[in-house]
Amino acid sequence: MPVQKPIKITETVLRDAHQSLIATRMPTELMLPIVDKMDKVGYHSVECWGGATFDACLRFLKEDPWDRLRKLRDGFKNTKLQMLFRGQNILGYRHYADDVVEYFVQKSIANGIDIIRIFDCLNDLRNLECAVKACNKEKGHAQVALSYTLGDAYTLDYWTNIAKEIEDMGADSICIKDMAGLLLPYKATELISAMKGATKLPIQLHTHYTSGVASMTYLKAVEAGVDVIDCAMSPFALGTSQPATEVMVETFRGTPYDTGYDQNLLAEIADYFRPYREECLKSGLMDPKVLGVNIKTLMYQVPGGMLSNMVSQLKEQNASDKYDDVLKEIPKVRKDFGEPPLVTPSSQIVGTQAVFNVLMGERYKMATDQTKDLLSGKYGRTVKPFNPEVQKKVIGDREVITCRPADLIPNELEKIESEMKQWKQQDEDILTYALFPQVATDFFKYRLAQQEKVDLKQADTKNAAYPV
Repeated sequence: MPVQKPIKITETVLRDAHQSLIATRMPTELMLPIVDKMDKVGYHSVECWGGATFDACLRFLKEDPWDRLRKLRDGFKNTKLQMLFRGQNILGYRHYADDVVEYFVQKSIANGIDIIRIFDCLNDLRNLECAVKACNKEKGHAQVALSYTLGDAYTLDYWTNIAKEIEDMGADSICIKDMAGLLLPYKATELISAMKGATKLPIQLHTHYTSGVASMTYLKAVEAGVDVIDCAMSPFALGTSQPATEVMVETFRGTPYDTGYDQNLLAEIADYFRPYREECLKSGLMDPKVLGVNIKTLMYQVPGGMLSNMVSQLKEQNASDKYDDVLKEIPKVRKDFGEPPLVTPSSQIVGTQAVFNVLMGERYKMATDQTKDLLSGKYGRTVKPFNPEVQKKVIGDREVITCRPADLIPNELEKIESEMKQWKQQDEDILTYALFPQVATDFFKYRLAQQEKVDLKQADTKNAAYPV
């Protein structure tokens, strides 16, 4: 029997919840007034940074993501802050050199992050080594997240063996990251029980409500001994987000798993976010489509974001009638590509290639650059080998990388700094530019223009106060 103890909760309303429901558009000024109340709940942690927040802050909100982190750190006096980190990809879409990864980890922790959740889209642990070591060095909590998926290769042995490897690697905890909501309740009992038998590390479970089973999955996982679950305050819960915090708190009340959280306090926090939810629904920022249950997720193992991406690609090509053909093609492409989990960026690579295969009328007649990179080993090692015929057709005799991809990337921090030094106002700006050079440059120009406006205003006020 697993040890019965209070379940801990990571609150996602300041990161994954709004990333999943409103494309990461919640501004910092909306977060800050509620921080004080959230800090009193007693959460295991609050996830508030990383993932798509970095890009969205710069690109759409014209905010400095580092500034957001510092303001949240100032407000959360008692609660650990957590971020999501894509291994060697950091928060971008390519692999970066080790010196960039190390510097990013160092600056994240220096600016206020306590727990870094580090994952790789292929579950290739080699792509996580550098970030885990850097996190250990900075005395942060390194949590390795496994992208949960289904397939012939993903047996209980696969999950227990990889859990042992993560422990040996020096991680502080493990997260099962179920991005598509594929983990069913009784499968959660099996998985958590098996992993608890394989490792002493705490285990956290992260899922999405997309397929409709997430709350039941959490119930069975908690009974099986999981240590932490990810939840979102009810105005930004369910649909493609996480189960609702208040519902899970109430579910376990009066049981050995009781969180002890105050429902009145949670109600005040929910009341704060509710008007913003209504505003997002009214403006169209929150699409009611993402709030329902999509059972096709379980049938085709396709995350909600990947489905919507595919629908828009087909619409653009006036080929919406090919939707079912593409859905059938996705599992075939995934098999050809070594059965990777479908999460950014592998989900986009598989989905786009499936669309091409159907529209061209011949499989792999045309391949995207990302497909070529994946089949050349540039993203790392998949759990099963690639289909050799498909690999040959797509990349010909191109040499395939078998080492850790980042071993082939020379240090790049100095070069990046020299490229952007005219914009640098803080050390963190180097990292912002490293991840998104064009978006960062546009933001730096905007920041400068805002600062010049303030300077002009101050000069005018000064001159008006002291007429010459």
